[in-house]
Amino acid sequence: MTDMKSTREGYGVGLVKLGKKRKDVVVLCADLSDSTKTSLFEKEFPKRFFNVGVAEQNMVSVAVGFALSGKIPFVSSFAAFIPNRALDQIRVSVCYNKANVKLASTHAGLSVGPDGATHQALEDIAVMRVLPNMTVIVPADYNESINAVDAVVKIKGPVYIRLGRDKLPVFTKEEFVIGKANVLRNGSDATIVACGLMVHKALLAAEALSKKGLSIRVINCHTIKPLDEKTILKAAKETGAIVSAEEHQIAGGLGSMISEFLSEKYPVPILKVGVKDSFGESGSSSELLEKFGLTAKDMAKAVKKVLKMKKF
Repeated sequence: MTDMKSTREGYGVGLVKLGKKRKDVVVLCADLSDSTKTSLFEKEFPKRFFNVGVAEQNMVSVAVGFALSGKIPFVSSFAAFIPNRALDQIRVSVCYNKANVKLASTHAGLSVGPDGATHQALEDIAVMRVLPNMTVIVPADYNESINAVDAVVKIKGPVYIRLGRDKLPVFTKEEFVIGKANVLRNGSDATIVACGLMVHKALLAAEALSKKGLSIRVINCHTIKPLDEKTILKAAKETGAIVSAEEHQIAGGLGSMISEFLSEKYPVPILKVGVKDSFGESGSSSELLEKFGLTAKDMAKAVKKVLKMKKF
């Protein structure tokens, strides 16, 4: 049976592992340490953990001070609050200064479920990826979250890590390299490029389509920015059709990144699976993912549709 763990759990475990290796790592939270799993770091390294209270803008500003003083701060909150409430500080204090601040948001996307539209951040990838100097990462599972924490500390500059609340299948084994997407399944008819919780669903979709005689490539694009243009371009040339999949608005996210790139380099039919210009609503995560069209079946339908647009 596949293990089920959340990406936020991987983040917490990754911070503890990193804290044991790097004494210059500090963690900041806005009164949500249990939910963001930064409480694991707090327990191990209480003198390097700072709870600033419900003051997200101030938390980011404090983190910039730490960064400019030589520390490596990890800032943690819900995706509804980071980046949304602290965008000014992130844009000016973090990105403009190229400050070495690592921002990690949990509870992103529709899968927050009953918390409802106000807490279902569906715009954060779009917001963060347009900021100069910002790296954007969306781990697919628990393992990738641990690896992402270890990887981002090795690069200097702003990073945004997007994490979820729900437990997901733990399935990745590939090496995690920032800016390098992983091809999880080879295929020749079309390609699904996914991030976050949509990656495992993409594998399920590809498997279902294989039973209908279709060969579908699946790419785990854990780094949204910088986009792995080499891998995306290769997939476009070899399969001739792309479906993107993300738990995010289709505007401004992974699908937009791919469309912007391929429209200039190698245009092919592209269909986007994601939220279509809508706020979320309350419900279980499974109900919401089905209602908003973010299931393996929805991806399979998109593949069949994009194949009809393909130039053979």
